[in-house]
Amino acid sequence: MGFFHRMTNAHRNNNSLDRIKIDGVWLVEEQEVREGIANAYQQRLSEDLGWKADIERIQLDQISQQEAENLEIPLSEYEIHSALMEMSGNKTPGPDGFTMAFWQSCWGFVKGEILEMFKEFHEQSSFLKSLNNTFLVLIPKKGGAADLGDFRPISLLGGLYKFMAKVLANRLKRVLNKVVAPTQNTFVMGRQILDASLIANEVIDSWQKRKEKGLIFLVEDTTQNGIWLKVVGVWSCISSTKFSVLVNGVPAGFFLSSKGLRQGDPLSPYLFVLGMEVLDALIRRAVAGGYLSGCSIQGDRRHNLKISHLFFVDDTIVFYEANKEHLTHLSWILLWFEAASGLRINLDKSEIIPVGVVEEIEEMAVELGCRVGSLPSQYLGLPLGAPNKAPSVWDGVEEKMRRRLARRREASRDPWRHPHLATSGKSVEVLLNKALLGKWIWRFAYDKDNLWKQVITAKYGQEGHGWRAKRAHGAFGVGVWKEIWKETDWCWDNTGFIVGKGSKINFWTDVWCNGTRLSQNFPHLFAMASHRNATVEEMWYQNFGQGGWNLRFLRDFNDWEMDMIGNLLHVLRDYKPSMEEDSVCWKGGRNGKFRVKEVYRLVARPNVIVFLSRCIWVDSVPTKVAFYAWEATWGRVLTLDRLQKRG
Repeated sequence: MGFFHRMTNAHRNNNSLDRIKIDGVWLVEEQEVREGIANAYQQRLSEDLGWKADIERIQLDQISQQEAENLEIPLSEYEIHSALMEMSGNKTPGPDGFTMAFWQSCWGFVKGEILEMFKEFHEQSSFLKSLNNTFLVLIPKKGGAADLGDFRPISLLGGLYKFMAKVLANRLKRVLNKVVAPTQNTFVMGRQILDASLIANEVIDSWQKRKEKGLIFLVEDTTQNGIWLKVVGVWSCISSTKFSVLVNGVPAGFFLSSKGLRQGDPLSPYLFVLGMEVLDALIRRAVAGGYLSGCSIQGDRRHNLKISHLFFVDDTIVFYEANKEHLTHLSWILLWFEAASGLRINLDKSEIIPVGVVEEIEEMAVELGCRVGSLPSQYLGLPLGAPNKAPSVWDGVEEKMRRRLARRREASRDPWRHPHLATSGKSVEVLLNKALLGKWIWRFAYDKDNLWKQVITAKYGQEGHGWRAKRAHGAFGVGVWKEIWKETDWCWDNTGFIVGKGSKINFWTDVWCNGTRLSQNFPHLFAMASHRNATVEEMWYQNFGQGGWNLRFLRDFNDWEMDMIGNLLHVLRDYKPSMEEDSVCWKGGRNGKFRVKEVYRLVARPNVIVFLSRCIWVDSVPTKVAFYAWEATWGRVLTLDRLQKRG
């Protein structure tokens, strides 16, 4: 027990604020430090009543009237309870002292009062103000933090408010992909951090291969100086916030916030993304007017895509032509964005990176107020503009992966429980990387119109009815995508199709019927087919009453071949096209989805027999029957053939 007390005291001493610098002035007295910090944050979180840029004319995407009405329908008990169970139970509590684990474990007792609270909130768009009281905790961003700017303010929210915000956030994210531009790669379902990294490297490669000059403006931090968002149903959550700053464990101040988002609030990430839509709209308007150029992604003549910017939370990257006029236009856009949204670009953590030899780069950096960088660089913690085969560039990423694998091996000493961790670290890395690369092949087929897929399609082209990207030849293309493409064959061996319209699925050669290719099950009929590359849609004739299969062959059938036709029609009787779009499914995945964990097991032990536990250990099946099925699965039942082997 004494050990834990010593550790707690040491942790408290390390985080103690004995002195702090605010606006260049050192504060050393305890009362002075507390009041200075509280006053500083009260000022930062108070709205400036001065001029604000007008954004009424900015064209932003909107949801439909039906989607807007769905956001405001009454909250169901299932929706509320599901949101509660999604939350982490043991995070630091707020002013009310309750963790989410309390509400989760006591749901049966408190359900009635909570449902009544949500009903009142829905009807009146308000709740008890005391629920929104918040502790602000300062977490140092680095060792030896002394200035107030060296600390990150984290909000400790009350349990009931966080619960309420989580329910609203779940509703908001349903429609987020309808209003958030494809250039944003975070907090939107189906988009990932690696998408932005892949796109950025493909853009740089396009510039370099065409020997064109360009500039990259890289922002690593967008400060939440304040953000003015009045969203129906959530405005009361933002406007009723009251803060106290915890300084050395003691609350200081108690003030109302009129702007800003709270780190720790389930709503904040989604509201921040919506705020960044203003910058996206400004850049798109500038590109459309010729004030910024972006970079053209060109493969064949049919595809030409222009990429001007990418966002990932507060990391922003802008691509534009290497001339002073475009840089001046960019600086105006940033100023207007700050005035319109209340967000501020942190130029101290920004840089412009030249692609090719760019003259007067230093003067451009001075005009923009940032530093000059160079390639290769880092973007989102991954290499940017670096040769794929350069080992030194990937050292940081490799070291992070090694540490994670080491922690996992240390956490599990039982090789029977985690057999994949008993293998050597090198083989784990290789197989895990193979599964992760394979996910890109799956996503290319599964994703609809994600920006990264548009970039790959524009640059390399596509084949197989658009399910696969073409291979990159020679020096053309980024090495990362070339490595990804190498995993195509084994991925497609484990991929099948779900028939919709049937226009993108080959009738004979694709896996869509009974988990195999019809050309393999019926090779004789396939050899006789008049159109071996016909799609499912082309083989279906709608005018046969409710529709039917119109199988076309090169000649009439002999009598002994009629049984084959009968068997084929018997197999096809459960399948017919619909008005849905065709889609892919992963053969061994739950719900037909690609999951890295399951695919890792597949590539680690491709011939392993999968035990059908879900089909055997079923509650409704008597125990002795389940045990018998279990023995039969492993071939342990004394059947006649096994008795004969025993003699």
